[in-house]
Amino acid sequence: MKGGGIENPAFDTPSSDFGQRYHAGPAGVGAGAAAPAGPGPCPEEGPCGWGPCTPRALQFCNNSEGYLAAYSLLAIFQGIVVNGLINISISTIEKRYELNSSLTGLISASYDIAFCLLSLFVSYLGERGHKPRWLAFSAFMLGLGSLVFSLPHFSSGKYQYGGKIEDTCQTAETTFVNATCSASTSSPLRKYLYIFILGQLLLGVGGTPLYTLGTSFIDDSVPKHKSSLYIGVGYAMSLLGPAIGYVLGGQLLQVKLLFLNYFSSTKVDQDDPRWLGAWWIGFLACFFAIWLLIIPFSCFPKHLPGTAKIQAEKIPETHDDGGQVLVQTNDIGQSFKDFPIALLILLRNPVLMSLIVASSSEALVATGFATFLPKFIENQFGKSSSFSATLGGLVLIPGAALGQVISGVLVSKRKMDCKGIIKFTIGTCSVALILNTVFLFAKCGNEPFAGVSETYNGTGTLYNLTAPCNANCRCLRSIYYPVCGSDEVQYFSPCFAGCASYLLNNMKKTYHNCSCIGKSKRGNGSEDFLYEAVPGKCPTQCKFLPLFLTFFFFAVVFTFMATTPTTVAILRCVPDKQRSFALGVQLLFLRLLGTIPGPILFGVAIDNSCTLWDIDECETKGACWVYDNEKMAYLLMGISAACKIVTIIFVVMAVYFYKPPPLTKALQQKTSEKISAIHK
Repeated sequence: MKGGGIENPAFDTPSSDFGQRYHAGPAGVGAGAAAPAGPGPCPEEGPCGWGPCTPRALQFCNNSEGYLAAYSLLAIFQGIVVNGLINISISTIEKRYELNSSLTGLISASYDIAFCLLSLFVSYLGERGHKPRWLAFSAFMLGLGSLVFSLPHFSSGKYQYGGKIEDTCQTAETTFVNATCSASTSSPLRKYLYIFILGQLLLGVGGTPLYTLGTSFIDDSVPKHKSSLYIGVGYAMSLLGPAIGYVLGGQLLQVKLLFLNYFSSTKVDQDDPRWLGAWWIGFLACFFAIWLLIIPFSCFPKHLPGTAKIQAEKIPETHDDGGQVLVQTNDIGQSFKDFPIALLILLRNPVLMSLIVASSSEALVATGFATFLPKFIENQFGKSSSFSATLGGLVLIPGAALGQVISGVLVSKRKMDCKGIIKFTIGTCSVALILNTVFLFAKCGNEPFAGVSETYNGTGTLYNLTAPCNANCRCLRSIYYPVCGSDEVQYFSPCFAGCASYLLNNMKKTYHNCSCIGKSKRGNGSEDFLYEAVPGKCPTQCKFLPLFLTFFFFAVVFTFMATTPTTVAILRCVPDKQRSFALGVQLLFLRLLGTIPGPILFGVAIDNSCTLWDIDECETKGACWVYDNEKMAYLLMGISAACKIVTIIFVVMAVYFYKPPPLTKALQQKTSEKISAIHK
């Protein structure tokens, strides 16, 4: 056989020189020390170290467990930065650098853009390369991207945010600078947009080798029945990153901007909507931590000791469409000129493409809920945005991690073949579809909202926040600060409730002299109590939150139980020399069909359930303040169910199309002979 890389012995020709190429090497070095018989490079199962420097202590990590630990750490830090710190810092960056949501959306999409542009080329070129060194390059770029993303903090000067914002009713004589419309001018701070985009592009470059070459290296280095377990553990560890990122970022956002970015003279606290936290510290810390991971990846050999033996013992399960023979006989993949035909071989593999479409459909739902589940909980069950984000994280991240580990263990323990793995995926997706019906019976109606669902004590009109009781207050619709009146009706803000004053008692604010609030329903006869309001939404009467979280948690578990098996099935159904490339193709489609359109589709559905939009003094339409809860639940249920059905259909198609390679007695005997040659 020509060429280098890890070959599958089941497809060698009778004249193969497998026994000579993989004879035992010197003690302590392992097999594979001999020069290759063919013209390509020989697999290097060398010691762990840097050239002649191979400390004995490092050899304890020169195995699949040591590599998995390094891989998991890099995946965790990648998740902390890309899916944790950036997501939680976006709103702060919007305020600090005067960016609108469309521009910050471009920042968020830059990572996926870089990933899509590079995934095919990196996975193709890295298949025959030194994969651990590609992971060292990945760590270098991820660290550099984190550093670049934090740089605007150090050159953007002092944070200016104007005077104090009043949230109570202001008389016509009061000077209120925020109440007039002024034409927006381009802020010099917007130039930092390009630095944020550059940082995300660098992060995208760094993330590309991690989930293509890094994953296939795990599959290369462990026995077939353990591959799903190792990949499942690695993927589960990657989900810890966003959880840590959200917790770390949330704590840092409670710290005032430090060092070069002092606040201007007016004092603000965390309750002020203009408060900015120290968003940049997490990125700088991750920069140092990620660059430390360059060290372990740079010392791993090209192949871990024992890889040749593991590859020889694997029984091929490539889909029998002629692709394996074509790759082997023409030695496709040796040069970049083979790229088009190598891509065509994968695109013509019906099993691979069916699994890719199925995984993309699942990714669309997963990313959609990852983005908007907190908003759904906040609006359906009347919780604060911070508490809703915490609940969403507690459901999504442990559920996803548990699902990946459970599926990895089950596939490993049962020693499922490729067809069995795909059938297992059908079962998990079907259960997830059934559990998604929780949206039908765990939804909540809307609580009373003055000016939206009911009038101001019989005055004013629906869908109009202004009524005679607050007409002279000069209230801003751009400042959403909900309060709950003593009449158990929610108001858009203390100003729209007509509240003229407030009191602070034990750091708790209460509003008084509220002209729009009706008679108290709390049974207190005090005149002062009749006209008070407290910050926050009114307590919801809906008690379905525990039921919803329980069902949705198990829906997440069964949804992610399909992730690891799908990856393993993709690695099994393609030619051995194209496994990394197949993951690159999968991740390209995963982003084009799943993670990029997912949040957009969910966002459009949620916007369609909006009943009250933010319209500022310039008549510019902004965010949605109030939603129709039932409509939102039905729309999200419809999208989720449709995607689950698409997933099941294409996984069934993968089972139908899959044709295992013919493993004749002669081929089995030849494989056994090669294994015996290695043992000798």
